[in-house]
Amino acid sequence: MNIQQLEYIVAVDQHRHFVQAADQCCVTQPTLSMMIKKLEDELNVKIFDRTKQPIVPTAIGRQIIDQARVVLREAGKLKEMAQQYNGDLSGDLRVGIIPTIAPYLLPLFVNTFTETYPQIRLHVYEMITEKILSELKHGNIDVGLMATTADDSSLSETLLYHERFYVYVSGTSELYKSNYILPEAIDPKELWLLEEGHCFRTQIQKLCELRQNSQSQSFQYRSGSIETLIRMVDRSGGITILPEMAVMELPADRQPNIRHFQAPVPARQVCMVVNREQVKSHLIDVLRTTIMNIVPDSLRNQADDVAVL
Repeated sequence: MNIQQLEYIVAVDQHRHFVQAADQCCVTQPTLSMMIKKLEDELNVKIFDRTKQPIVPTAIGRQIIDQARVVLREAGKLKEMAQQYNGDLSGDLRVGIIPTIAPYLLPLFVNTFTETYPQIRLHVYEMITEKILSELKHGNIDVGLMATTADDSSLSETLLYHERFYVYVSGTSELYKSNYILPEAIDPKELWLLEEGHCFRTQIQKLCELRQNSQSQSFQYRSGSIETLIRMVDRSGGITILPEMAVMELPADRQPNIRHFQAPVPARQVCMVVNREQVKSHLIDVLRTTIMNIVPDSLRNQADDVAVL
């Protein structure tokens, strides 16, 4: 048994096709098939049911493939540990980021990071908070950029910055006449929210003390995009709530629709979360430093009038 054979069975499980798996592994299909057959003979089990199309793992094969993924992940850490020891800033850095942060933060730091550290291959995936936490714990990503605390002893978090919340108000709303807004003044029937699963939605529900049985619009719409919510307010009326970096991106013609919350201003913490067992500290440190260098001072310095949700 060797690492190569484990890579082959994982590839076949991924593609459910021997030829495609061989292409991924840069070997011929007969070579890949022969190596997998040798592994099956050594273990005295059938890993794949070849009578079915597409090919599927057998019951014991499923367990072996899952364990092979663990072994490959742990073996990969050996190289990462050596790179870390030698101060080698190269390799893959896999980052999960929530959708309400990605459109505003990524454009600020990605070019700087890739130009400064060309040997680091940055892989970025948008995913909701729950998915980020799961992927971190399973070692499938190295870093999570999210806006809620990681209540898990296996994970470690570092505060990057704070974002205040603002109200984006339609000209037809009564709140348009207000300079400062209290959360309790927000009518649930006017409020456009992100879809379930977004931590930003949960924070807004907490802020406005919304309940699932709260009366809402006769037309209900849940979006995964803050920009879509802004457009709904523009076209259909009502209000939505925006994080500070989204407000910074608004064009001049939309700025008059922004209203401030009355102090203490609700805000969220944006954190970098990692698995405590990760071995890419050097790569993660330069990512954190790059982000901190581009974040506006107004976000890094929390004012006394801010209340973190």
